[in-house]
Amino acid sequence: MPQFDLAFLQRLPWLRPRRHCQLCDEATDHPTHAICTACEAALPWLGAHCRICAVPLPAHDMVCGACQNKPPSFARVEAPWRYAFPVDNLITRFKHQAQWPIGRLLAGLLSQHLQNAFGDGLARPDLLLPVPLARLRQRQRGFNQAQMLARWLSETLALPMRDDLLLRGRETLAQQGLEAAQRKRNLHNAFVLIGNTDVRGQHLALIDDVMTTGATANALARLLMRAGAESVDVYCLARTPRPGDH
Repeated sequence: MPQFDLAFLQRLPWLRPRRHCQLCDEATDHPTHAICTACEAALPWLGAHCRICAVPLPAHDMVCGACQNKPPSFARVEAPWRYAFPVDNLITRFKHQAQWPIGRLLAGLLSQHLQNAFGDGLARPDLLLPVPLARLRQRQRGFNQAQMLARWLSETLALPMRDDLLLRGRETLAQQGLEAAQRKRNLHNAFVLIGNTDVRGQHLALIDDVMTTGATANALARLLMRAGAESVDVYCLARTPRPGDH
């Protein structure tokens, strides 16, 4: 009976299972993600942005006026995309319709973006911390999208993750729909660090889906810096432009 080299057979392209793009359903040969080259290229990549808060800007290597006037408590934001079509729709499907494969795809692409950034000199954090969700909202939704993103990033980046250090200590209004000043007031004393958690001297990274005004990230980073953290970065899927910007 003839002997077959199974490993050789698995390398033959016509015998490999075909992966299909989760955006257009066309076949794709992407080595790691279920997205085709055309759809990946068409995503709203961030481009030029503020070196600190990642808000889109007209030129590279600039710091926006808001960060110059009042530097935030976080050191920098890393995000691959602007919050625009189709990423905005994909995040909505993951976040509000529990389409977890979409979330896993976005997390994989964010991981790829971060791996490239680490290769270009971005310091790897000591710990990933998902932005906590209000308890009532998490019960209604059934999951915390930031927690899921942090778990997936922890696996692919080989970084530790803790989802039990930060707590939203009181119920707050949803940030969506609130103006910048309302967002800041809404988050006043909203977060607490659990117990005697020691973050002194650590480089931390907050994980969230979208950064809009940065109020949530700033409130959490301020809390962590006051507790002795060395620095706090923010990793998110997308950054919104400021009102009136395109």
